[in-house]
Amino acid sequence: MRQVTNCTETTIKGTQPNYTGSSLFSVAPMMDWTDRHFRYFARLMTQHALLYTEMVTTGALLYGDAKRYLAYDQSEHPIAIQLGGSNPSDLAKCAKLAEEAGYDEVNLNVGCPSDRVQNNMIGACLMAHPQLVANCVKAMQDAVSIPVTVKHRIGINGRDSYAELADFVDVIAQAGCSQFTVHARIAVLEGLSPKENREAPPLRYDIAAQLVNDFPDLSFVVNGGIKTFEQCNEHLKTFAGVMLGREAYHNSWMLAQVDEHIFGQPNNRLTRTQVLNALRPYIEKNQRAGTNIHHITRHILGIAQGFPGSRRFRQLLSSDIFKAENPLKVYDQAVETLQGR
Repeated sequence: MRQVTNCTETTIKGTQPNYTGSSLFSVAPMMDWTDRHFRYFARLMTQHALLYTEMVTTGALLYGDAKRYLAYDQSEHPIAIQLGGSNPSDLAKCAKLAEEAGYDEVNLNVGCPSDRVQNNMIGACLMAHPQLVANCVKAMQDAVSIPVTVKHRIGINGRDSYAELADFVDVIAQAGCSQFTVHARIAVLEGLSPKENREAPPLRYDIAAQLVNDFPDLSFVVNGGIKTFEQCNEHLKTFAGVMLGREAYHNSWMLAQVDEHIFGQPNNRLTRTQVLNALRPYIEKNQRAGTNIHHITRHILGIAQGFPGSRRFRQLLSSDIFKAENPLKVYDQAVETLQGR
């Protein structure tokens, strides 16, 4: 039975699509960014995009506050949880917890290049161990009935040939995985920061596309450097889906156009003001529960940019709100600066 926390009704209504294990458009899992507050905000703008949690480690779920890490609002469906780990038994237990909590998909992180996760045998370093990843995927699939997917790079330094990438995909596919999200850059495991690893290695969409040609029975979603709907639709000629990260966060108003431009739905004609007014009851509820309003408003700055009033909007929510005795009043002032846009 689906167990969901923090349910809140909104004034923007929509029909949730049935989740089929794939998505034309998804918002990437991003640490410190794609928490439950951002996902709630994002869902006010798009009914169909697949939303991911931040990466959650197996240790956090098994030995920490699992209820907090698994919390989400029912409106966030379709929603996938990304797990970080390399112990098949632990991952299977966590996948089961996620399924019991009502998540629609479990994704294994094989792409994060940071030193911290490498030291715990998590992330991109696992690309050097395809059989271990296959064992992890098999254990999770045996434990749950929801889709188990893998997000990975096109390689890592020292293991960056196409033959090695194809072998990685083949071994995991033989374990039963049928959907992969490919960040079309290699990960450099020494000498580059996570930020540099998102920018310095060149994008090689052609390498990701070769996987589509060589594994026609598998589904591949492409990730990395995608910023516009024109680029999305061009990639969708080759790939089963597109995943956007930083652009979907920093320019979040684009999410209000995803259902029209990607899923072919009628224009919802939402305004930024409508979205932010719909978010207000959620802010009030969380504020009453003791949540610092900034934990929510920090995620919404990207909804306003490039028009008169947008700079003042961001100033109110990133500076003035900290000094206010009544933060909600400052929030209302920020919404007013949009003048109904």
